[in-house]
Amino acid sequence: MTTAFDVDPHSLVNKAADALEKEGFKAPAWAPFVKTGQHRERPPVQNNWWHVRCASVLRSVYIKGPIGVSKLRKRYGGNKRRGVRPRHFRLASGNILRKCLQDLQKAGYVEYRDKGIKKGRVITGKGKKLLDNLAKTIKDGKV
Repeated sequence: MTTAFDVDPHSLVNKAADALEKEGFKAPAWAPFVKTGQHRERPPVQNNWWHVRCASVLRSVYIKGPIGVSKLRKRYGGNKRRGVRPRHFRLASGNILRKCLQDLQKAGYVEYRDKGIKKGRVITGKGKKLLDNLAKTIKDGKV
């Protein structure tokens, strides 16, 4: 069976973003005006960047297991350009990632787990089914 591990991540995230957009995921009103982190100089130029970020977060939850906002901030962070001074790593915006996780949780794709050593969001059967079905269509060449 084809899973999200077997296909190109970029194409899987784009397909998942389209699926989330069709399902009715709405970007917040402030989404067109915010930067995605302190390391960015300008807001994203894509119109559907919110859906792409939510799809990417969904894939990250699927791949990395129980994961929280802190780890996701590190994953989506980057180097801040400081002119002639050396670059420094900065974390991504926690509010954007938190809202994405909350939207995905409200839709039933992820859930919070606080048992055991690792705490954080894990993927549900519904989320796994969505990503695996999209991976299968990508692998079969059905566009």
